[in-house]
Amino acid sequence: MAKFARKGKGGTPAISTASLPDIVFMLLFFFMVTTVMREVDLKISVKLPQATEVKKLEKKSLVSYIYVGAPIKAYQKKFGTEPRLQLNDELSKITDVVNYISAEREKMDENDIPFMTTSIKADMEVKMGIITDIKQELKKAQALKINYSTRKKL
Repeated sequence: MAKFARKGKGGTPAISTASLPDIVFMLLFFFMVTTVMREVDLKISVKLPQATEVKKLEKKSLVSYIYVGAPIKAYQKKFGTEPRLQLNDELSKITDVVNYISAEREKMDENDIPFMTTSIKADMEVKMGIITDIKQELKKAQALKINYSTRKKL
């Protein structure tokens, strides 16, 4: 049997960097898939009321949000300080709720429409009259599943 001669003294081999680009792209892809971008830029301030019996919504993709509160400082000159309604990225009137709900229904799959929920995120200082008016418009739009967003009381 032949003996193989060693060339130089032992030592650790250099670390291979051939798979480094693969690892970087896997991490990049992972963060691109798992990161959720904010869908709505809030133009109103909403401090949610507290509640003790809080239940989490199951499928957030079936939820349409209606925000109610006073405009933030940047929009107070244009819209005043009275509570306003925000649908998607624009401040709207209560009469626009029916059109908003029908547009949200058109975006959904036909099988998911019966499970659509409308979530009202209202500031704790908003008068109940505005909420009642919104609920009347939701009745007109046949959006009868309504959720009120709250913070969990500590």
